[in-house]
Amino acid sequence: MDVVVIETPPLGDRSYLVHDGQVALVIDPQRDTDRVESAAAEAGVRITHVAETHLHNDYLSGGLVLSRAHDAAYLVNAADAVGFEHQPITDGATVQVGRLTVKALATPGHTHHHLSYVVTDGQQQAVFSGGSLLYGSVGRTDLVDPHDTEQLTHDQYASVRRLAEEAGPNAALYPTHGFGSFCSSGPASGAHRSTIGQQLETNHALTDPDEDHFVRELIANFTAYPSYYAHMAPVNRNGPGPVDLTVPESVDPAELARRLEDGEWVVDLRNRVAFASSHLQGSVSFEYGRGSSFTSYLGWVLPWGQHLTLVGARADVEKAIRDLSRIGIDSPDAALGTEPAALAAGTAVVHYPRVGWAELLGQRGAGDVVLDVRRTDEYDDGHLTGAVNVPLHELLFRMDEVPAGKVWVHCASGYRSGVAASLLHRAGRDVVHVDARYQPTAPS
Repeated sequence: MDVVVIETPPLGDRSYLVHDGQVALVIDPQRDTDRVESAAAEAGVRITHVAETHLHNDYLSGGLVLSRAHDAAYLVNAADAVGFEHQPITDGATVQVGRLTVKALATPGHTHHHLSYVVTDGQQQAVFSGGSLLYGSVGRTDLVDPHDTEQLTHDQYASVRRLAEEAGPNAALYPTHGFGSFCSSGPASGAHRSTIGQQLETNHALTDPDEDHFVRELIANFTAYPSYYAHMAPVNRNGPGPVDLTVPESVDPAELARRLEDGEWVVDLRNRVAFASSHLQGSVSFEYGRGSSFTSYLGWVLPWGQHLTLVGARADVEKAIRDLSRIGIDSPDAALGTEPAALAAGTAVVHYPRVGWAELLGQRGAGDVVLDVRRTDEYDDGHLTGAVNVPLHELLFRMDEVPAGKVWVHCASGYRSGVAASLLHRAGRDVVHVDARYQPTAPS
């Protein structure tokens, strides 16, 4: 048995191609299925089965498109009411994929009808746990309905124990979430590989002997999650269609100027340093780059369903189109280039100050505002005296809560504050972007 890991770092998730050298099972594919196609071609295998562990909340699935393209059996929990053709599978059922035996296990918790899959070739064993057992933690249980959270958390506690009992300690563990995904909860370890045995020793969901304590602790530690999650499961229930990843022709400068003038969302993908020093008036900054959480924050912060125009280098625009398609933001327009003055006819090119932590602590005026755009749980753990807390994902509809005056805006590292500074500047506020790691006291 070979397992090919297909990573999606911008969303913190993984998909898997599991094969015996001839035929393959794909687990939890994302919407841009060309990555799976490439992995299968490189391995020289034929895709005969596609399986979902659950109806995903954080991305759109490519399972239906992939199964149709390969005439593959599409395994979905029989209890999930979906609007597309599939092969229903139930708890305890087994499916043969070449020399691989695939067993479905009901592991509710992350969702009501969550499944995990135990795959064996007679010698090796692997567990594909979706949003159930993660590396160091479990998938969060508060994404379905607030009224169901407590029961789902109890279910999650029981489910991971069932997985550990069903699979041997040497079984490799392959979760879908837990690599930066907001679907993860608790102290995820950051590991890149693990086994059931290692999790039995280290995972709080398996080491805490008190179920009620585990439930209380997990629920108490939940933090905010992206608002676009509300749109994912309904689309996944009906079956997302194919995606168009084509980079469009660059928007005409006069047309881009009109969009800016009309208040449309023009998203600058350049790094936040370049944006602060020079950008088109009315544009906003969502720096594109590895580790930036670009997709999650753009989908969380900007109003859902409004058309976007992406500004930046072709390579960044191409990657951003792919990333955004995974959460259902399709076919944005593009203004290709990195020199703002050349992209929009007659639109002012503006800037705002970008400083470090020492400047915030030592140079802000008596009437200035310090705006902390971290989440409320981060703010509650420690903040500057007098700082106003409006989390980035709430800023657009809470602008009137930011006091008058010059606004020094900070977060934990500089990324979120860069987005917030651009939103405030677009709204006509006098801003200073504190592009630095959070330090509660002046550096020594």
